[in-house]
Amino acid sequence: MMLNRTTALYVILLVIALAAPLVGLYPIFLMKFLCFALFACAFNLLIGFTGLLSFGHAAFFGSAAYLCGHAAKQWGLTPELAILFGAAGSAVLGLIVGALAIRRQGIYFAMITLALAQMVYFICVQAPFTGAEDGLQSIPRGKLLGVLDLKNDITMYYFVLAVFVCGFWLIYRTIHSPFGQVLKSIRDNEPRALSLGYDVDKYKLLAFVLSATLAGVAGATKSIALGLASLTDVYWGQSGAVVLMTLLGGLGTVIGPVVGAFIIETLENYLAGMGSVTLFKDFTIDMSSKVPVVIGFIFVICVLAFRRGIVGEIGHFLKTKGNDK
Repeated sequence: MMLNRTTALYVILLVIALAAPLVGLYPIFLMKFLCFALFACAFNLLIGFTGLLSFGHAAFFGSAAYLCGHAAKQWGLTPELAILFGAAGSAVLGLIVGALAIRRQGIYFAMITLALAQMVYFICVQAPFTGAEDGLQSIPRGKLLGVLDLKNDITMYYFVLAVFVCGFWLIYRTIHSPFGQVLKSIRDNEPRALSLGYDVDKYKLLAFVLSATLAGVAGATKSIALGLASLTDVYWGQSGAVVLMTLLGGLGTVIGPVVGAFIIETLENYLAGMGSVTLFKDFTIDMSSKVPVVIGFIFVICVLAFRRGIVGEIGHFLKTKGNDK
């Protein structure tokens, strides 16, 4: 029964996603949301199901965006090949960072990922092909498989949606596979998993590389869809944003990061467009500059009132209600 409900929920969400640009929703916003939703899901695979907190995941998101943008703009690769090139680059980077970081646990692991991510950031500032503070602009969308022109926003949206669905399906299958069960056992009790004969470091490294690769797919897709790769993509603040999305939606839930990404992106888009708001006679606030403050306030409220995140609390309520019956 629960499986049928879950399947029905995913079908309904897919239908909504397919119909969204046809009912007046802005395709650019939707594409940005889907890219960050995949980014958050990839991050959740690491922290929510493996128990590894990375403060440097923007390094994989941003580096893939730069690599993809450069390959599409300078080498003329088709969008699917450019995205694969960016994802491959983030996979290699994830292998290097993961091999160094998994030697430590807890806050030490998190700080190592942050330090290495900052190194990537400064490389992007200095590297000649990144455009420094200007970033890579006017990245061409090209033609999918050399046939389907992606210049149209609606066509591009459905391509981004297809990438997201494939990435989400891969994460879902990973979580519910024997490999995913081992990851959960490592998250819950690493010494016991080690005593059962599992090579814990190998599993953690594989999870880290998979998470980094999917984050790279999200970043590369974003650079193609929006035509831009900038230092913001690789900055540590982006790593903080994806942590916020995951915690807000529900840590360790499958759909939670998607909900969190939708809330954060909607707030940023709506508040940034509000401009100045007059609260009292002589008291005016520029909402476009106060977006982090508002989002931070909402996050504090969520942490205090919804410790499991929005989706986590809803799931817990439904589970408790079902047990009562």
